[in-house]
Amino acid sequence: MKRVGLIGFGKAGKAVASILMQSEEVELEWIMRRTRKLEHRSAQEFLGFQSTYDTLIYSIEEMSAAVLLDEKPVDFIVDFSSAQGVYYYGEAAAERGTTVISTISLYPEENLSYLRSLAKRTRVLYSPNITIGINFLIVAARILKSIAPYTDIEVIEQHYKTKPEISGTAKVIASRLGLPQEEIKTIRAGGIISNHEILFGFPYQTVRLKHEAISREAFGNGVLFILSNMPEAETGLFTVEDLMVPYFRTHTSKEALLERGKKLWWQVS
Repeated sequence: MKRVGLIGFGKAGKAVASILMQSEEVELEWIMRRTRKLEHRSAQEFLGFQSTYDTLIYSIEEMSAAVLLDEKPVDFIVDFSSAQGVYYYGEAAAERGTTVISTISLYPEENLSYLRSLAKRTRVLYSPNITIGINFLIVAARILKSIAPYTDIEVIEQHYKTKPEISGTAKVIASRLGLPQEEIKTIRAGGIISNHEILFGFPYQTVRLKHEAISREAFGNGVLFILSNMPEAETGLFTVEDLMVPYFRTHTSKEALLERGKKLWWQVS
């Protein structure tokens, strides 16, 4: 059983909590939030879930992260709070060897530097978007670009009408493909949750890789993937891509491929 603590209980945090509480492989030990609202209330009761245990909600005003981790130790801290949240728990987690999973979409460089320093003392996974679909899309796009580097590539992101800035996920996609952020195409309309597309324009064909988030529970599925695939190393900085790349590798030998080719040839000849 993997013991998890959750930092942040906004829209994404609530969705992630609901997924973790339904998993038979995870026990959500506690939820920490900035305000005292809902303090000491059961998250299961608040979200309307039946469970054999209660996940209590705490406030950072109530106790330090050191006290929290000593009294209620966990194996993983999942951060869905804000860019400053890591400074609340970072040192305490590193001192105790607690794995940090950070999902903040737009970290300043100083925060990234701090995460790198924590990764020298414990395991840290940082990805601005931890959904399985987005990270599959990024890895697949990088493979396609390596196969056909001459293609025209466009990154298009769509979000709800009031979202002001360019999607942090779109910026990551552009960066991983070596594209300038200013070339990202942006659409704002209605209540679109999140839609990212990578278009490959070949001379005689077009390939579209597209991911659409239907609900924020997709982040919870991403957390479960991470919990099951984190490397055994005691320290290091990882991304969801790092965890996903091994699934793209083929273990088929060259000889086996040749033998398979011969069989296919006889079938069609």
